[in-house]
Amino acid sequence: MVTRTDSISSLLGLAAMFALLGTALAQSAEAKPSPNAADAQSKEPAPAVVPSFVWVDGYGRRADGKDLGSTHGCLVVDSKGRLLANTDTEDAVLVLDKDGVVASGWGKEFRGGLHGMTLRVEDGKEVLYLAHTMRNEVVKATIDGEVIWTLGWPEESGIYAKAQEFHPTSCVTSTDGRIFVADGYGKSFVHCYDKERVRTKSIGGNGQEQGKMRTPHGLAIDARSGAEQLLVCDRENGRLQWFTLDGDFVRESREGMIRPCNAWMLEDGMVAIADLVGRVTILDKKDKPILVIGEGSPQDKLATNQVAPDLWKKDRFFAPHSVCADGEGNLYVMDWNVHGRISKLVRQRDQTR
Repeated sequence: MVTRTDSISSLLGLAAMFALLGTALAQSAEAKPSPNAADAQSKEPAPAVVPSFVWVDGYGRRADGKDLGSTHGCLVVDSKGRLLANTDTEDAVLVLDKDGVVASGWGKEFRGGLHGMTLRVEDGKEVLYLAHTMRNEVVKATIDGEVIWTLGWPEESGIYAKAQEFHPTSCVTSTDGRIFVADGYGKSFVHCYDKERVRTKSIGGNGQEQGKMRTPHGLAIDARSGAEQLLVCDRENGRLQWFTLDGDFVRESREGMIRPCNAWMLEDGMVAIADLVGRVTILDKKDKPILVIGEGSPQDKLATNQVAPDLWKKDRFFAPHSVCADGEGNLYVMDWNVHGRISKLVRQRDQTR
């Protein structure tokens, strides 16, 4: 026979059991992260990778100790690891060996004004695209200086009254053979050509609005988005601008820019920018500045080509005009300078922050 006391005891036992079960469930819920918490953890940004560099002593010199000659152009590295550099001398293209000593030079006919230089491999051979500000033309040549063809001023555009108004500073090509020429020292247009050198469009022109330019000094082809885009160093507007290869404006960025002269795409998705106001800036994959190299102090002479060699400092730039990199990620920087200055910076193990 079940008594009233037995019933009460049973109910109390059931209550205690349910209480223990509730406590266990609560503890289990506390131990298991909520979906929102897991999402928050997965969205935490990965540590930023920041490259570091060490300056090389004695790089960029002639064996006889003479000046390189006025450096006011570009740099590229060929398949042999040699650095090619523009000067305003009869050696319009200097060839430096791996130790940074001038091994040879060519281009007497290009003296004074060889400003832009791009190296491409076509049909298994290295070729150069050269922009000459004073000859008012673009030249395609072999790696040893043999002229393949020339491209003159874009008379058919209707923008220029005469060739002397056209002063190209940069020329790049896309993988499908299209050619882009920046009239950086002229009317601030970028002229687009097909692979047969027929002009298809002219973009830019003097102005500060998006798509307009003031001294489109340097060009690069940026393929990081998956589709090639034209990157323009819009120097006197203090910004970078991106366009489709058909010439349509895509976007701009001013972050970290002062007077950007030249851009070089690094193999790890970063971008090196030679900025005339005494520094080279490294941008990450999202074009955010993560490193400034060689930045001069206010008392330094910046953005001038008149700095004497006895005032040069190993860890300081004064007027970076061009930057490029080799296959190991080492940087080469040309300062705009009447005596001629080229620096090499060896890339070290990347850091995170």
